[in-house]
Amino acid sequence: MVRQVRSGSSLRTVARKFGVSVSTVSGWVSRSAGQRLDRCSFSDLRRGRAWNRTERALEQHILQVRTHLREHSALGDYGADAIERALREEVSAIRVSRATINRVLKRRGVTDAHARVRRPAPPQGWYLPEAAAGRAEVDCFDFIEDLKIAGGPLVSVLTAKSLLGALTSAWVLDKPSARGCMPCILGRWGRDGLPGYAQFDNDTLFQGAHQYPDTVGRISRLCLALEVVPVFVPPLEHGMQNSIESFNGLWQAKVWQRYRVATAAELQARSDAYITAHRACTAPRRETAPPRSPIPSHFELDLRVPLRGQMIFIRRTDEHGQVHMLGQRFAVSPEWLHRLVRCEVDFDHHCIRCYALRRRAPTEQPLLVTLDYHRTDKPFKGDL
Repeated sequence: MVRQVRSGSSLRTVARKFGVSVSTVSGWVSRSAGQRLDRCSFSDLRRGRAWNRTERALEQHILQVRTHLREHSALGDYGADAIERALREEVSAIRVSRATINRVLKRRGVTDAHARVRRPAPPQGWYLPEAAAGRAEVDCFDFIEDLKIAGGPLVSVLTAKSLLGALTSAWVLDKPSARGCMPCILGRWGRDGLPGYAQFDNDTLFQGAHQYPDTVGRISRLCLALEVVPVFVPPLEHGMQNSIESFNGLWQAKVWQRYRVATAAELQARSDAYITAHRACTAPRRETAPPRSPIPSHFELDLRVPLRGQMIFIRRTDEHGQVHMLGQRFAVSPEWLHRLVRCEVDFDHHCIRCYALRRRAPTEQPLLVTLDYHRTDKPFKGDL
């Protein structure tokens, strides 16, 4: 390197050729300045040692104390705290701080700490195999409640977003109700097509009353009549409601907090403009999303017909291996306690199939139990 620099090459060219830094080349050139290369010694350059670094003898002693504690300590502790106590109890009373001991252990590579294992997140809709495989779309619905228009009424907003295609909608309602939601959902599906699943939280507005067993609400019956599988997920489970919850926050930031409106109609107009722009921005995602089937022409919902199809409940078992749904408790497995399960209520075959769910292994969903379920065909008690 020095010879080539002396022959006229630049420091940067030589550094690039030998794969070293420019400062390294400059150091060697400065070291040999004014000397013949055959008389300059390049072998006595040793790495310096910081003035305040722990002496090697003390470092070796710390390692010996650690080894002794690991093999003979009754407590089995051989970390920095235990080593510090052992050094303090010695006759020489060596004073070494806990931070210094930790640095010595780390420098010598004898720490037992392990880096946190970062596991990849499960795919979207992993608890629904058809959605996770990209063969079925999921429409998620939720409410933003109690928005107060200054000098005006108190309103709520029904929001919707497809899980894979990011197809969004928002409707401003005077108050949340199942009857008010139905034309909104039918309008969305009439324009965009039917998804494979419709996902809701456990609100009675979507699911039906909880105090009576085997109750199926108006929105659930609408889904079943259109052969869309209603899915009910607990809102506190991580990840399952992330898509719609994030859109709720986005809608509030870009519409509710951005504009000052005087009426619910003005808020709806602002929301419609935002939804149109959002759909245009996310249009590429729908090119790879699963296809949506058209809604049957001249569809009319009859709430009195017997239930057909499936409902899905995502639940977590209790300390007895039971789940609570449809206003009653079902025994799943005494070996699957406080764990997630997917319960498929099959009205056609009069059974409930319960599958084990694990985020760490999202593709492994073994069948835990199949329960007999004969639902009494009770008449719908709401307004028709």
